[in-house]
Amino acid sequence: MQGAEVALEGVGLAYGAFWAVRGIDLTVRPGEFFSLLGPSGCGKTTILRLVSGFVEPTEGVIRIDGRDVRGVGPAARPTALVFQNLALFPLMRVWENVAFGLEVRGVAKAERRRRAEELLELVALPGFAEKRVDELSGGQRQRVAIARALAVEPKVLLLDEPLSALDLKLRQHMRAELKAIQRRTGVTFLYITHDQGEAFTMSDRVAVMSQGRIEQVGTPAEIYDAPATAFVASFVGESNPLPGRVRESAGGLARIDTALGPLRARDPRGLAPGSAAILVVRPERCRLDGAGEGDGPADRLARAEDAPVNRIEGRLARIDFEGAFANLVVASPAGPALKVQVANDGRLSRLEAGAPVTVRFPAEAALALPEGPLARE
Repeated sequence: MQGAEVALEGVGLAYGAFWAVRGIDLTVRPGEFFSLLGPSGCGKTTILRLVSGFVEPTEGVIRIDGRDVRGVGPAARPTALVFQNLALFPLMRVWENVAFGLEVRGVAKAERRRRAEELLELVALPGFAEKRVDELSGGQRQRVAIARALAVEPKVLLLDEPLSALDLKLRQHMRAELKAIQRRTGVTFLYITHDQGEAFTMSDRVAVMSQGRIEQVGTPAEIYDAPATAFVASFVGESNPLPGRVRESAGGLARIDTALGPLRARDPRGLAPGSAAILVVRPERCRLDGAGEGDGPADRLARAEDAPVNRIEGRLARIDFEGAFANLVVASPAGPALKVQVANDGRLSRLEAGAPVTVRFPAEAALALPEGPLARE
């Protein structure tokens, strides 16, 4: 199998006066594992339906392998869709489920069986051909659904939150399985999810969506470490968003007046003095003075020569223990509470709720972004 390029050029879909998606410019490379990530209702499933041909765009062009697919129905497109509910046939044996698309196309039974056996090997289910669907675990059903989609030899496999019904351990296992299947087949995967762990673990690149538009496209590391908007920064991972106004910007750093005082941050966009901005810093990049910290990357950066460091006085309001780490909430009478994440390295017992603390983080650990809406989920 070989994957195809999927290109959306100025694509929009309207239902009356409401635009489900609009202004979508996106190219998914051949053989890429690409995820659309965003909250419920942001338009990611709409894009999947547009690419699959179940709905036609109100505006714009969709090309698959360079071919304009306007007017081409789902059955005639080189795509296959794995539904969230899998839609397996319970009265059919596993191999019959896998070969169903081939039967519809008139392939002989012997060839259907042979192809089904090959695909069951591919998805690590050898010997399951004669089993019934109700004899399978959730993860095994997922793999049968993927094998059935691959049976028609698509160039693009579309997956609509296929792991959402599985428990945590099985979801984590299936992430690795899906990635391995995609690498073995070379098919282009377009994956829909609201779970950033899924998107980051499996994807070559990710598009973050909000309110029918794409906010940012990049590798998982780019999305997490260099969010382009306040929405992306607040939706992906945990963050401390601190609104304020730019006092000055020079040397790649901005000084922002916030409710917690003047703070400094990286300023890759060169925000104009006087403009509204949001300073964002991840909880794991923050440290507490007097909390037994001092050995992490943020600390080494803070000790570097001329490295500006932000310090905020507060009180340790809460300690949320999560096993391998703890989330600390530091309250300040001047403004919003801050979240600090610390590893469970044997020093957590030194922390006491109610104690006065100082949160510190180097300017290089924070990011200055233009003012914009934050994620609600």
